Amino acid sequence: MRTATIARNTSETKIDVTVNLDGTGVYEVSTGIGFFDHMLEQLSRHSLIDLAVRTEGDLHIDQHHTVEDTGLAIGEAIAQALGEKRGIHRYAEALSPMDETLTRVAIDISGRPFLVWKTEFSQKRLGEMDTEMFEHFFHSFAQTAGVTLHIETLYGQNNHHIAESAFKGLARALRTAVEIDPRKADAIPSTKGTL
Repeated sequence: MRTATIARNTSETKIDVTVNLDGTGVYEVSTGIGFFDHMLEQLSRHSLIDLAVRTEGDLHIDQHHTVEDTGLAIGEAIAQALGEKRGIHRYAEALSPMDETLTRVAIDISGRPFLVWKTEFSQKRLGEMDTEMFEHFFHSFAQTAGVTLHIETLYGQNNHHIAESAFKGLARALRTAVEIDPRKADAIPSTKGTL
């Protein structure tokens, strides 16, 4: 089983994350930010990665540290669970429709962290979550997961749909990218021999 548990404790946050890449999309998420919990639940359910997240952050200041550090911890857990990445598909993409919204997500589990973010929101908050924090989550996740991640909302109006289509798109792309390719289950998917 490709699993990992990460504990990240700072003066700003206390976070415990467990992932199982070969799971069924079972989740238990608590960050103190309801809408963020909802998005992480979508990430787990649609990637089939079992995800347990418990975050206690300095929300009396703002959401920045909670969202950033949760993204860092989830990314780190996924990277650790992938190990040397032997046999994975590595590349994947997904088109994620949600009513009037369509988002395209592409991922390369390359070991080279990078985020291209082409998504905009027309309001500052969804529920109690600041919409500017979505980009920051994906950036933090990509950094520690060691992935190149492109997220582009092709069109959409409803801010909830835009956010959710980005998370579901990442989930669907991640599901394929981390799966073992039965034709190359013993090989690292790189001509360099390492990722």
